[in-house]
Amino acid sequence: MNALGQIGALVGSAGLAVLLLARPAPVRLAGIVLWGGGLGAVALALLPDVAPTRLAAAAVAGLVVAVVGAVALVRWPYLLAFATLACLPVRIPVDVGDEEANLLLPLYAVVAALALALAWQLVRGDRRSRELRQLALPLAAFVAWTAVTVLWTPDVRKGLIFVGAFVLPFGLLAIGFARLPWRGRWLTWLWGGLVATALAYALVGGYQWATREVFWNPSVIVFNAYAPFFRVNSVFWDPSVYGRYLAVAILATLAGIVLGGVRGWRLAGLYAVTAATWLGLLISFSQSSFVALAVGIVVAAAVAWGRRAVLSLVALALVAAAVTLALPSIREEIVDKSRSGLNKVTSGRSNLVAQGLRITADHPVVGVGVGGFNREYARRLGIQGRDPKRTASHTTPVTVAAEEGVVGLALFGWLVVAALWAALWRLGRGFTSRVSLALGVSLVAIFVHSLAYNAFFEDPMTWALLGLVGLAVRYPRKRARSPGATGAEGDGRPGPPAPTAMQRTPTADTGRGEAG
Repeated sequence: MNALGQIGALVGSAGLAVLLLARPAPVRLAGIVLWGGGLGAVALALLPDVAPTRLAAAAVAGLVVAVVGAVALVRWPYLLAFATLACLPVRIPVDVGDEEANLLLPLYAVVAALALALAWQLVRGDRRSRELRQLALPLAAFVAWTAVTVLWTPDVRKGLIFVGAFVLPFGLLAIGFARLPWRGRWLTWLWGGLVATALAYALVGGYQWATREVFWNPSVIVFNAYAPFFRVNSVFWDPSVYGRYLAVAILATLAGIVLGGVRGWRLAGLYAVTAATWLGLLISFSQSSFVALAVGIVVAAAVAWGRRAVLSLVALALVAAAVTLALPSIREEIVDKSRSGLNKVTSGRSNLVAQGLRITADHPVVGVGVGGFNREYARRLGIQGRDPKRTASHTTPVTVAAEEGVVGLALFGWLVVAALWAALWRLGRGFTSRVSLALGVSLVAIFVHSLAYNAFFEDPMTWALLGLVGLAVRYPRKRARSPGATGAEGDGRPGPPAPTAMQRTPTADTGRGEAG
């Protein structure tokens, strides 16, 4: 079945690349067919032995749900965004072969509905294409190269899980987000949904912290039994994933604060939301989320206020670090770990990074193949049996370099730089700029978080943000008007003649523009 899965990964990634890059509707429709066929082949290769009747019943039920969802998505496009937001924390344990995986099954139902909706729109002659704009080429190249490396990976099953459970479905999700119509009110409601869910999850986390009871993750329960502090995971499986979600919500809210344009009680509300969400983040004790939030804040300040603000924030961060170290429980934890060496301080990550760099040095160009890090690491250290915690990489760039070589690392870097450049370059003070800043700093936070928690591509929020960046770059951003300016851009030059009634269209920075 490995050969079937490898062929499916190649076919599916080719279909996704066609959807990302092609322009004619018939060609893109063929891309959807390839994507669906390839994804189906990967799923068949990964499925455990299941009775044909049960498999057929599940397929029919899934098709019915997908058709109903597709009709709803065609009628209400923003249902895609809100359904995705609601499904983010919902992971269901599923037996994949001889191992158990926590998969986002409800979100996969949303993706299936999106695929049918997109196919229907293309059949009806929808001419939209290259929705991700400058992100389309690096993303298509990375997806294609990742699938190719499945051909030589030492762990085909893990490679197929990565391609079939994350890259192919979430790649289509990015396209779906980029195809959303530009509606300022709906985008604001989407931010409201993000903040509302973050606050709700923070309340659940507060309940866990007060009652000293966490849900369904035995490793967190064991950790809390021996640690000097108590971590919560809210409705998520892992406290780090919970912390990352809250960090993104905080940064998306800060975009409205640092760029201005929001005043009075609305500004006070933004500050209140930020403070309340931060309290929920605090009790996650997710160091990677704290660092991700701090870097996101610095980037937001640098983009909005310049270098002086960055220096002030760095000084403030140093003060905050000193205050944190003054807490006896945290200080004792750091001191105890430091006595055991760097590997202990980094919770075993330094050894994993060092070994990952050695794997990269031995396979510099093409890597060991996607999904192969664990097995190659175990082989080098002579680790017998299955011990994913000891052999799993925690750093996305190192994982990409070891598994996909310099080629994969270069494509990954190209994608990240292209996304951040598109989101953060030449921001103004209007609605589009606030949306772009929120998207950019959220991506920064997820990338920084992935340096200590290897889940950049496994997080559907990453792909949703990439799609929203593709949406936002289609619309102009208002630059701040300089004193005495008379032109539309505030550059001192005469502005264009006033448009006639037939020529007037809403500008994107008002949040009322239309999608193309």
